[in-house]
Amino acid sequence: MSVSNGSVHPVDAPPLQTEAANVPRVRMKDVQGMPGTIGGSFLRFAQFVFAVVSLCVMATTGDFPSVTAFCYLVAAAGLQSLWSLSLGILDVYALLVGRCLQNSRVVSLFAVGDGVTSTLMFAAACASAGITVLIGNDLGVCSQNHCLEFETATAMAFLSWFCALPSFLLNFWSIASR
Repeated sequence: MSVSNGSVHPVDAPPLQTEAANVPRVRMKDVQGMPGTIGGSFLRFAQFVFAVVSLCVMATTGDFPSVTAFCYLVAAAGLQSLWSLSLGILDVYALLVGRCLQNSRVVSLFAVGDGVTSTLMFAAACASAGITVLIGNDLGVCSQNHCLEFETATAMAFLSWFCALPSFLLNFWSIASR
């Protein structure tokens, strides 16, 4: 029976540190849509506006509390609007004073917050869309309900999610590329 024996191969010593090795790494150019950029501020503003419109349209209907999905949409739109407003203010501040928001902890916080709020907003919009289709198409009781308002609020929620998704993806990409 032939058994192979383990062998140890010699390893070369690591190269000595030179001044070139101590030069900081070159950062990737800031992509528009990341925190602290004009594109990021625009996305935050769009998220905020669509979430507030969805919240206001749904809250003005008198019978939204009778459906759990619509209550969930109001809660998710409220959370999305608060999150987007606070980060939008931070983005504008960073632009005005020339600060870079590409700190790994800050970007991690943004990515987690964007991921949570965009997931909640998408789930609420999907649930509301399902109930709106049920009321309008399947039950055919749009004359007794506020179908147009429900559809408008749901569409605004999807648009808010559509603006929140690039923020999440760019922040997540920034974390992954470190």
